[in-house]
Amino acid sequence: MALSASEKQEFLAQPHVAAFSVAEPGRGPLTVPVWYAYEPGGKPWITIGPGSRKATALAATGRFSLMVDTVEPRTMYVSVEGPVAESRPSTDDEVRAMAARYLSGAALDGYLEFAFGQLGEHLTVILEPEHWLGADLTM
Repeated sequence: MALSASEKQEFLAQPHVAAFSVAEPGRGPLTVPVWYAYEPGGKPWITIGPGSRKATALAATGRFSLMVDTVEPRTMYVSVEGPVAESRPSTDDEVRAMAARYLSGAALDGYLEFAFGQLGEHLTVILEPEHWLGADLTM
């Protein structure tokens, strides 16, 4: 059964891992898992490496998709696609907030030490939602 607009937004606001997808010239789309953040009525955002394949493809196309799903306790998915609304260097607070959405305690501390010490600069990329899909396949 199709989800309402508010059901899609509430589902996307939960801390799932998203499938990030962006077109690449001469190939199929690049699709990889990413952490994301979203609040209902807002714009989804991600952080990525500025020299990454994701960043290069985004610079060329200017748009991407995020798809999140779950199979427990019920099978649902939401997909949102649109142009890049903003791309800029991430603040330390954004990197910390994104990681805290998915990790806690010692796992969070260890990841942040790794991210700030080894990964280097991050980009915050904000999506302007244009197209939404979603369904609850359990009903």
